[in-house]
This record gives sequence, C-alpha cells and structure tokens, in this order.
Amino acid sequence: MIETSTADRRIRSIAIVGGGSAGWMAAATLARLLGPHYARITLVESEEIGTVGVGEATIPQMATFNRMLGIDEDAFVRETKGSFKLGIQFVDWAREGHTYFHPFGGYGVNMAGVSFHAFFLRLHAAGEAPDIDAFSLQAMAARADKFMRPIDAGNSPLSDIAYAYHFDAGLYARFLRRYAEARGVERREGRIVGVARDGESGLVSHVTLADGGEVAADLFVDCSGFRSLLIGEAMGNGFVDWSHWLPCDRAVAVPCEGQAEMTPYTRSTAREAGWQWRIPLQHRTGNGHVYASAHLSDDAAVATLLANLDGAPTADPRLIRFRTGHRARFWDGNVVALGLAAGFMEPLESTSLWLVQSGLARLMAMFPDRDFDPATIARYNRILTTEFEEIRDFLILHYHATQRRDTPFWQYCAAMEVPERLQEKMRVYAAHGRVFRENEELFNDTSWFAVMHGQLLPTRGYDPVADAMDLPTTRARLAEIAGAVAASADYMPGHRDFVNRHCRAAA
Repeated sequence: MIETSTADRRIRSIAIVGGGSAGWMAAATLARLLGPHYARITLVESEEIGTVGVGEATIPQMATFNRMLGIDEDAFVRETKGSFKLGIQFVDWAREGHTYFHPFGGYGVNMAGVSFHAFFLRLHAAGEAPDIDAFSLQAMAARADKFMRPIDAGNSPLSDIAYAYHFDAGLYARFLRRYAEARGVERREGRIVGVARDGESGLVSHVTLADGGEVAADLFVDCSGFRSLLIGEAMGNGFVDWSHWLPCDRAVAVPCEGQAEMTPYTRSTAREAGWQWRIPLQHRTGNGHVYASAHLSDDAAVATLLANLDGAPTADPRLIRFRTGHRARFWDGNVVALGLAAGFMEPLESTSLWLVQSGLARLMAMFPDRDFDPATIARYNRILTTEFEEIRDFLILHYHATQRRDTPFWQYCAAMEVPERLQEKMRVYAAHGRVFRENEELFNDTSWFAVMHGQLLPTRGYDPVADAMDLPTTRARLAEIAGAVAASADYMPGHRDFVNRHCRAAA
C-alpha cells in the first residue's frame, strides 16, 4: 500500500551548471517536457568562461530532437547559419589517395529477406566491382552538391532522404537560450566558486557564485565542460581513459571564408598524426585538426591546418586539449552530467550532441524524485556506459582498419589490440561480409558496412544466402537500383539553391 503521494517527493527545482550547447539543450528539453509548473529551472553560466563549440556537425537524430522541441526547421537553420548534411566524406583514411563516403540512409534495398550488402559483395566475388556509392542517394547527391527534403514519391529513393545539419554552435546555444527562457527557464550570470554537499546524504545542496550568491536545487545537471565541476570535482568520480585506443588528445580549430558551392557533407581528411575536419556553413567554413600530441607538435598541427584551408582564415587558431573517455558514473546522487562534463568522444562521427540528446532522453525516461532511487541511477549509468563503449568501438575501427603505415601514428593505430567486441565484428565481416547492429546501438549495419568496406577490409566470401538469386538477375536488379538512385539525384536541386530558397540566413 502506498502511504505517501509521489507528488510529495517530486523534484521542485533543477539547476543546470554551465551553458553552451549541452546546457541549453538540457534547459530547452526540461522546460518543454516538464512544463512551466513542474519545477523551477535555473541555468548558471558565466560570460567569463568560454565554450568549446567551434561549429557543429550532427547526425540525423538531431532532427528528432528538434521535432520534440517543436522547432521549425527552416527557422533553426536560418538562425544558426546552418546547412544540411548527407554524410561524411573520408579522405586518405584507408590509404593515401583513397576516398570513401559514409552516407546517412541505407544502400539499395534488401531483397528476398537478404541484406543488400550480400548481393553487392556477390558481384565483387564474381570479379565485378560496382561503386557502392551508386546505390546510395545521399552519396550520389553529395557528389553533386545537391540536397532536398524527402517527398511523397512512392518507391522512389526521394521518399526516404535521411539528413542532418551543420551549424554554428554559439548561435545554436543562443537559439536554444531564447527558446528556454520563453518557457520559464531563469538564467543566472556568475562564475561558480564553491559546491556544497549535505553532510548526511552526500547530495549537492547548492553552488556558490563569485558574487556571494547561492543557487540551491533538488537536482543538478552538470554541463560545466571538461572541468566537470560537479560530477568530477565535487562528487569525486574518476575518468575512464581511452587514450590507448583513441590517442588523439588535442585539436586546433579555425574558421575560414566560405565557398560559393556549399557541400552537403562533412569532410574528414586523415593527416600525419590525426585528421582534419571541414564543416561548411552559410557564412563560413569551420575547420579543425585533431591530432596526437605524442606524434605531432602544436606548431606543426597549426601549420598543417592553415596550409589546407579552402579560403583565408577569419580568426586566430584555437587550441583545445582533451582526453577521450568518460566519467566512471554519469549520474551520482542528485547530479547528472551531460556533454563534456560526462565524457568526450572525438568528433570523427559527429556524436557529441547525440550523446547529450541521448543522456537527456534517458534522464526523462528515468526521471527521479527526491529519493534518487539507486536502482534507477545504476540502470542509467549502465546504459550510458554501453552507449559510450559502442561509439568508441566504431571510432576505433576508423583508425585501426587501415592500410596506412607511413607514420609512427598510423603504425601504432594499425598494431594496437582493440576491444573484443570490435574484434568480433571484424571477424564476422571478414568471413562473409556480414554486419550486425547490436541491440539499440547508435550505428546501424549501413554505417558499419560503409566504414568496413570504405576502409578496404577484405572479406573471404559473402553471405551464402545471396546465391538464392542467380547472378544475371542480381546484376540486373542492382543496375535497376543504381539507375533509380542516379535519376533521383539528378532531380534534386543544388544544396546552396535549396538553402537560399528555404532558410537563408540574414547577412
């Protein structure tokens, strides 16, 4: 028999420590889903403390987040001076001079209950080598710098166009701030100089600001960046370091002048000791060089970046130091960490904001009362840990599955022993070219296949079930699919034209 109303133990106040993308995503989500009367929501940030945001690339789940908030997509892209993204182009990763594309959306269509990848690999085994991009609308549209939203076109590939965004991270935080404040979130300006914990429960009771003010709350959301002020410093959670698998530990970032033709994809170019990103926005292009400081000096990293820009730089290069990994616990007591405070996965596959989004979704699904049930917290931590590990393995694949041996960095990456779960995926692919999505992991079979095939991993065979269709029929069906993809790509407007027509930013 329940003797006490759940409402008596309800969370009455929430404090978000830190702004930036993570903090304002949290504020917007809590305000939207809890409504104006559930709890008082306060976000504390200081203009003295900068954010890491250097321009963001995202994955298609970002559109789901926007829909949850009820955000108009055109307004969002316009206000953040954004563009659209159909996937990631990888240059020089498998070997120097080689390029492949990791598209959003699938390749071809499954036939007779068998994966399209199986029929594609069967043609390879027969001595034929069609271009895998020919079976992806996103890849073919990206080549031609084209974009459109999906339309109702029956069985045409135009009916199912998966896409994401590029945008200015600072403008995005500002956009969400307006959204959250309009729904009752209070912003407190101030630098936090102290964190107080209850002597009996160990829960955080309040934070103290430099001006002597205090912000108390029942629930704290730590979005304080790499400092990890609450979950790390105050709660004493250690850091699970993955540097031995993902040795890049620094990045230098700089914007440059934009180009007339705005590519609808992120570009990742492998370098001597890491890689370089290129993110096209309406008003500029974001660039960065992620590298391992054990193999490359800061000066050399800056020189490499500046020598490989599309246009003149519009600001001074900015150095960012990081470690890849995560906090031992993402939720501890009455503190939940999001964004860089929770952990860091380098931006190779644009997962940073997804991890914030996922953390918020899990938090809302397991939202606490003031008893902070330990079983619920343990479940949250287990799920988030698994999610981080699955993304980690996908990132490691890019570095490890390579033919490059031209520098000590790439020699190290090729020789390192990788996690067993990744080893198993690579063994399964090597046997019959099969890829499988594990439970609810973020990256699906298309993503795993795109990178494994793109990084030139060999296979000893193909799925034998593909032999249920004879070779001439297989060849004809794949040619038909490629034709439909090509026709659909031809139909699409240019990316820049689409943006100018629907969501052009103010000058």
